[in-house]
Amino acid sequence: MSVTLLAGTATASVAVASETPAATPAAALAPTAPVENLIVGYKSSASEASSNSAAADDATAKGKKAGKKAKFDRRLGTGAALVNLGGTVAPAEAADVMAQFRADPDVAYVEPDTRAYATAVTPNDTEYAKQWDLFESTAGMNVPAAWDKTTGSGVTVAVIDTGYVAHSDLASNTVAGYDFISTASYARDGGGRDSNPADEGDWNATDGECGVGSKASNSSWHGTHVAGTIAAATNNSKGVAGIAYGAKVQHVRVLGKCGGSTSDIVDAITWASGGSVAGVPANATPAKVINMSLGGPGACGTSYQNAINAAVARGTTVVVAAGNSNADAAGYSPASCNNVINVAASNRAGDRSYYSNYGSIIDIAAPGGETRRATDTPGTVTTPENAILSTLNAGTTTPGAEIYKPYQGTSMAAPHVAGLAALLKSANSALTPAQIETAIKNNARPLAGTCTGGCGAGLADAAATVAAVTSTPPAPAFENTTDVTIGDNTTVESPITVTGKTGNAPAALKVGVNIVHTYIGDLKVDLIAPDGSVYTLHNRTGSGTDNINQVYTVNASSEVANGTWKLRVNDNAGGDTGRIDSWNLTF
Repeated sequence: MSVTLLAGTATASVAVASETPAATPAAALAPTAPVENLIVGYKSSASEASSNSAAADDATAKGKKAGKKAKFDRRLGTGAALVNLGGTVAPAEAADVMAQFRADPDVAYVEPDTRAYATAVTPNDTEYAKQWDLFESTAGMNVPAAWDKTTGSGVTVAVIDTGYVAHSDLASNTVAGYDFISTASYARDGGGRDSNPADEGDWNATDGECGVGSKASNSSWHGTHVAGTIAAATNNSKGVAGIAYGAKVQHVRVLGKCGGSTSDIVDAITWASGGSVAGVPANATPAKVINMSLGGPGACGTSYQNAINAAVARGTTVVVAAGNSNADAAGYSPASCNNVINVAASNRAGDRSYYSNYGSIIDIAAPGGETRRATDTPGTVTTPENAILSTLNAGTTTPGAEIYKPYQGTSMAAPHVAGLAALLKSANSALTPAQIETAIKNNARPLAGTCTGGCGAGLADAAATVAAVTSTPPAPAFENTTDVTIGDNTTVESPITVTGKTGNAPAALKVGVNIVHTYIGDLKVDLIAPDGSVYTLHNRTGSGTDNINQVYTVNASSEVANGTWKLRVNDNAGGDTGRIDSWNLTF
């Protein structure tokens, strides 16, 4: 199977009360903006330090001396008193009241109750204003507001793609990758697999060169464009800003001339996530997020699914592009695989991009852009500013000068979500891939426009999702790790008792299954709800493949959450045995 890329052309700051005045000169604490409240720290020997009524009397008296209203409001956690000035007053008027407190030897300090604001500032990258996909309220992904909490530091994102063509806006955020193209003629680097993931160009010289219907084309430098969206250097006074600009990108080359093979991509997924591939050195910086902006027709095969399952089991979130055929994504791979975040593309107006695949299998939408309006002649480029601007190269075949250029495609949508996944993992390192997916979907906002066919949970929202995973702990997983032997032609069960939940189970109940077995084609695996309802997870597929290590999504919204759930496994043949190693439920 040949696979191709998927792109077209306030809180206040308070001080702790002390026995001596702060070292900062009083003049430095003079208000410079209108003031509503003062924070007064009394010395511990003063009655006002422990008595609210004494503090209230003192505030009223000092206000009268200054010719202003002053009223004790409440006690802060530090012990200081919050004094309300009866509304917002000018700095000079507030200073008069503060002077009365400062003249009192029982007062350790007094300062205006100033306001604090989010520290995010507009990046100084020269092309940032063109990155509508990050910040516009209609259809942008609300990224800047997430940067106060996380920029992705400590996370590596593998870009499984065409490799890397040198770009100064990416160099500082790039770690060592690998070239997995095993055929020299497709690799164009004079050999097969090696440690240099340099993009040698994916141009086609003539029509038909890559099969019936293929067209001559220039090199796309696709992997470099994808990488820029994820982690271009930011606030460096040049180019574009990356969504997770504190993260690192690892280029894993699988696409060359005429696309790439499933076998190479499967090995790349394995290696990128920290697995072992024969003949390839271990990955020194395994990725916690994988982006695959690639695909082809056909349902997800076992090879893809096994590699993805293993990557997810290692803790790596796998993000894939839905495809650009304006068709049901269920007919494309790896978009149709389980255990991935499947991303559709939306345009600047908030509609599904005309080319984007759709369907019930889509998890989320993200900006992919559109370089023409629906009423424009197909093949024309009338609105290039409405595509996704990122890092690129000017070479038509082999590398030339570095540039920035807008592309459109689900290839551009997927790295938006991969970048968001990196932000989440950096903000909360305990998050599992399933929890990252759930957080992204649960905190999406409705598309501003329409999505015929289905665009999943809506438009990914970076700020809302980051806020959710940093303000509340991830949903707990109920787990059973007791081994249960699976014998030939037997039926076994493993129970989990759920308590402390209210109402029904979610429509996206996550069921993590780890079964060790040497022939999973023998097995039927069901989730049994507390009322006895049966939800089939696996039904004798996979032939002689070893083991099931997968997270399934079950619509259990009709089931009461609390109660005893069971994992039931039927072995339907002789000759192969195994065990339920563990399983879990995440609500």
